[in-house]
Amino acid sequence: MRKSAYLLPALAVIVAGALSSVFIVDEREKVLVLQFGQIVGIKEDPGLGFKIPLIQEVARYDDRILSRDMASLEITPSDDRRLVVDAFARYRIADVERFRQAIGNGGEELAAQRLDSILRANTREVLGSVSSNDILSVDRAALMLRIRNAAIDEAQAMGLQIIDVRLKRTDLPPENLHATYERMKAEREREAADEIARGNEAAQRVRAQADRTVVELVSDAKRQADITRGEADARRNAIFAEAYGADPEFFAFYRSMAAYRQALGSGNSTMLLSPDGEFFSYLRSDGGAALPAE
Repeated sequence: MRKSAYLLPALAVIVAGALSSVFIVDEREKVLVLQFGQIVGIKEDPGLGFKIPLIQEVARYDDRILSRDMASLEITPSDDRRLVVDAFARYRIADVERFRQAIGNGGEELAAQRLDSILRANTREVLGSVSSNDILSVDRAALMLRIRNAAIDEAQAMGLQIIDVRLKRTDLPPENLHATYERMKAEREREAADEIARGNEAAQRVRAQADRTVVELVSDAKRQADITRGEADARRNAIFAEAYGADPEFFAFYRSMAAYRQALGSGNSTMLLSPDGEFFSYLRSDGGAALPAE
């Protein structure tokens, strides 16, 4: 009975010691075996691990891809147009031994804070070297790659691997929104005025060309009309001359009748002429006397 009383506690201590010497490594984590704060073992593969009870301990670190949202950062691009930038980074613990040496007992939260400082500094440096239009454009992948590459070396010194850096949002500071909108409005109004001026200039050129074309067409039409009229007058005169040469008496009669018709045909005026006047000379002539009386 006395032996049983001592054996059971001893057996319990042995079992407890054996259990405390075994630890399980999950596939989502990495484990360091520490002895008095010094690294004596690294366990990265999932499964069982062993340590010396009471002397050694294990420190567990996440082996998954982690995400870190940076606090809003106000930057000043090269064109002095201030912006507020929100970004995040994805990273993982690549070298757990170096991570422990750099961070110590601070753990993953302290590492995330240090990484945040590194990313903020590099984000301010990279975005401060370009214009705000480059930052606000949809094609800004090159800027995010520059921020990532600039932070890689410092992150590796802590045992971290930066996988990606992304800009979530880029906005103007609230106090600058109105002034920026007014400046944008003024720029658009200036561009509109330039376009209107160029349009008016083009319209004037078109109108001047049209006016010149009208003058040329009218002048050419008048020239053609004068030529046609001159040719018609020449033909008429030739016909009159031919008629006059064929029968001078009839031609004189025709001319007198045309004069009578033009002078007396309107019917809205009265003419008082002496029968002995020059106007009735043909009627008094032998040719006129030979005409039958109506």
